[in-house]
Amino acid sequence: MIVFWLVIIALVLVGIALFIVPVIRGDRDDLANTRDDLNKAFYHHRLTELEEDEQQGVVSAPERPIFVQELQENLLSDIPGQASKAGKPIPRWTLVPGVVMLVVVTLGFYFYAGGFGQVSAWHQVMNRMPDLRARVADVNAKPLNMLDIQDLGLGLRTDLQDNPDNAKDWLMLGRVGMALNNASTATQAFARAYALSPNDMDIKLGYADVLTRSTDPQDNINGGNMLRDMLEHNQGNLQVLSLLAYNEYEQGHYPQAIGAWQVMLKILPAGDKRTEMVKASIEQAKAKSGMDKVKLGVAVTLSPRAQHQLPQQGTVFISVTDGSSPVPVAVKKLPLSRFPLSVTVDDTNAMMPERLLSSLHQLKVRVRISQTGLATPASGDWYGDSPLTDFSGTGQVNIEINQQVP
Repeated sequence: MIVFWLVIIALVLVGIALFIVPVIRGDRDDLANTRDDLNKAFYHHRLTELEEDEQQGVVSAPERPIFVQELQENLLSDIPGQASKAGKPIPRWTLVPGVVMLVVVTLGFYFYAGGFGQVSAWHQVMNRMPDLRARVADVNAKPLNMLDIQDLGLGLRTDLQDNPDNAKDWLMLGRVGMALNNASTATQAFARAYALSPNDMDIKLGYADVLTRSTDPQDNINGGNMLRDMLEHNQGNLQVLSLLAYNEYEQGHYPQAIGAWQVMLKILPAGDKRTEMVKASIEQAKAKSGMDKVKLGVAVTLSPRAQHQLPQQGTVFISVTDGSSPVPVAVKKLPLSRFPLSVTVDDTNAMMPERLLSSLHQLKVRVRISQTGLATPASGDWYGDSPLTDFSGTGQVNIEINQQVP
């Protein structure tokens, strides 16, 4: 800022110099030629030329007086009838008001149209930056209003001019952009933060979030890929699952969105307020995709031997696979009760958002009675399998529990 004002002062001084120097020099210039001086000089120059022409024979001696008389007549005709009065020099002190006026007009014009108010406001914002940063870092501090957020964004952009490799400030600027609904600022800031620190979880989540909200389909795809990559390393992260579900839903991938929300329901603690919202989202996605009609009926009976050796307490696990991989696509867990047992399995029982019951064209079902209540089979558990069955979205399988884990 000091350099800026030094430049302003230098320019004003140059303007003053251009204003007063010509006047001062004009007052002292005794060598300035008047009109008469110029005429006399021209007259004598022509006389010299005539003498040279006469010596070279260009002009004869009888002709020379004629040319001299003509020059004299021209000189006399150009002399005014009355000698002009010499101009009175300007007093030096009269320059002072002009200089003052020049400075006042210059500075006044700058203050009016040169952004002085914006510069002053910028200085005020920079003075507030320590307080704004402290309020952002303190969860118990007074929340920032929209004006505070705008000031924080201005201060962050200024600080990033001096320190462009500060990933945390780029992250904060991205969040400011989202708060102000400025998609361009948010996307560019998160992209810069991600480039500087690609392994920071907060930055990755923020960048994925802004990509999923973008109106550019390619951004949505990139955001979904980032979220799936994060989900592989953070399978229980509710924020990743929520963003992934939103992104899949917005792209019309309703089965994947439902699967992500179903996993969230399994992770959310009992009584969590988000449970009802997630359930409502699932129902909405099902209604849009027609998946609410995808159901598999499972009728379970016991063999006489299994009926005789049935434990007093236990848990019934119903698992559905695709018939080629032992990893279940859907699992339903029920307390041990009376048999025969009839239940339904649908996409709400999916294990992973990418693998849903509605995506299967054939399936195989196993029903197991666990004595310990654990998902891992234990010796003595009774179970029964269905044959590999074609599946088109609806149907029923009948299973008899007639085998025992050795």
